Amino acid sequence: MSDVVYMVRGSTREACQRELDRLCALLGAVPTMRPTDGTGRGWVARAVPTPPPARAERGRE
Repeated sequence: MSDVVYMVRGSTREACQRELDRLCALLGAVPTMRPTDGTGRGWVARAVPTPPPARAERGRE
C-alpha cells in the first residue's frame, strides 16, 4: 500500500469528479473515495497511485 494519497476538492460534485478523473488519467492513479460533500466545505475525492506490477524473479520468465 502506498503512503501517497492525492486529494481533489471542488465546489460542485461534477467539478470534483471531472478533476478526479483527470488526475487518475494523468498520474495512473485509482480512486479510493468518490466525491462526497460529507467531509466539510465543498466536495472532496481521493486517489492513490497504482501499484507497480510485480517483478518476475531473476531466472524466471
